[in-house]
Amino acid sequence: MQKRKGFDNQLYLEEQTAAIMARINGGRSERLYLEFGGKILYDYHAARVLPGFHPNVKMDLLSKLRDRADVIMCIYAGDIERKKVRADFGITYDADAMKTIDDFRERDIPIRAVVITRYDEQPAAQAFKHKLERRGVRVYTHRFTRGYPTDVDLIVSEQGYGANEYIETNKPIVVVTGPGPGSGKLATCLSQLYHEHRRGCQATYAKFETFPIWNLELKHPVNVAYEAATAELRDVNMLDHFHLDAHGETTVNYNRDLEAFPLLRRILERITGTECPYQSPTDMGVNRAGFGIVDDEAVRNSAAQEIIRRYFRYACEYAMGLCDRETVQRVELLMKNLKLSATDRRVVTPARNTAREALDGGKGHDGIYCGAAIELADGTLVTGKNSPLMHAASSLVLNAAKLLAGIPDGIDLLPAQVIQSLNHFKRDVLKGRQASLDLSETLIALAISAITNPAAGAAIEQLEALDGCEVHMSHMPTPGDAAGLRKLGVNLTTDPEFATKELFVS
Repeated sequence: MQKRKGFDNQLYLEEQTAAIMARINGGRSERLYLEFGGKILYDYHAARVLPGFHPNVKMDLLSKLRDRADVIMCIYAGDIERKKVRADFGITYDADAMKTIDDFRERDIPIRAVVITRYDEQPAAQAFKHKLERRGVRVYTHRFTRGYPTDVDLIVSEQGYGANEYIETNKPIVVVTGPGPGSGKLATCLSQLYHEHRRGCQATYAKFETFPIWNLELKHPVNVAYEAATAELRDVNMLDHFHLDAHGETTVNYNRDLEAFPLLRRILERITGTECPYQSPTDMGVNRAGFGIVDDEAVRNSAAQEIIRRYFRYACEYAMGLCDRETVQRVELLMKNLKLSATDRRVVTPARNTAREALDGGKGHDGIYCGAAIELADGTLVTGKNSPLMHAASSLVLNAAKLLAGIPDGIDLLPAQVIQSLNHFKRDVLKGRQASLDLSETLIALAISAITNPAAGAAIEQLEALDGCEVHMSHMPTPGDAAGLRKLGVNLTTDPEFATKELFVS
């Protein structure tokens, strides 16, 4: 079944552009520091929650503002040091920062500078700094702000924000972004405001964050999905009582912004020497995503599905030791409050049933029996299971491609002798413990087979149709399976079960 469109990108672009320009044209400020929360590029969470939202729509917005905006990228030194990973790409934050610089350049939007925040000569952060500088990227380092968060006099002084080197910009809008939460974007904005006002420039600050959506109700599934996505950060959506007191209007924000607002207001007043123009965290925002929603029921359904996806993700991270039990329990509670269960995701039950069928047939490998299921764009469900020859993900993708290409089940895309030869190569020549083919290996073999096998070529042409499809596996994917599924662009969830008894999987 085709997903119903719930969000209008063009309407959103018009609303968002107008809101940002109003902060410049409608005020007395000479420069606007605009903190970009969330992801500018490849915002797949928003695309999943708001069907119709283009993952790069915020980049389209920046393209419209190209002649009036500079871009600063922040990255927290601690994230570099501990090799924090962006889950949707499977790459570290420092690698994501470099990828983002390249992506911006492709769109003719140069990044003015990179700021490494809370810098303390961490070896990995130093190496990252040198790598960028030797490729012609301007890099600044900001240390932890002295006095933060209680001593406003020290924070707003030459020993506080004044200790940071001023980042030269020359356009009226300065977009401040980063690879993820906690990158130091707000501190960088405030540090720049301090220096701007010392130089006689009337600069101001605003925040552009897609979620939570302030003009949806507190428990709307779209806002609950934001809580699920940030469960490890302990974010909680709350009513903005500052906004209610000042304007008599009920709006939604999240706990960290509400907790920080009194301090932020004092800092802004100390920097500018005038009363803060904002009466609430909602006032600070220029967030118009709510005005792009054109089908509330569609976004509610999509948001509910995203909450279930987040549950599976955190359950797997808990099994791998990457998060605590409380994080999983927080998402479980959100699901219960919305009366959701794991099997409300259509692909879950077929994947689990297929794993049981593999067990009954004794066709697994390493004593593990895996099943996988995919929901195609038209709602058709396809399954696959593992065997001594290939992984469940490999079987699933081949089965789906054959169905889409109209290839009969009796026709093999990969001849048995090719698979057996590859199994022999992995096991006997490379001395690998796992001989069966993972998805990455299977896709390469499929591409080679297409030279002589027209059916394989026809199947390859259908792989693009898997982009955005829903997939569930009964066991967590191996690295080769995960990489292949990520490149195909599917929305993957898995049960928190390991696909092999081995502790180390290469």
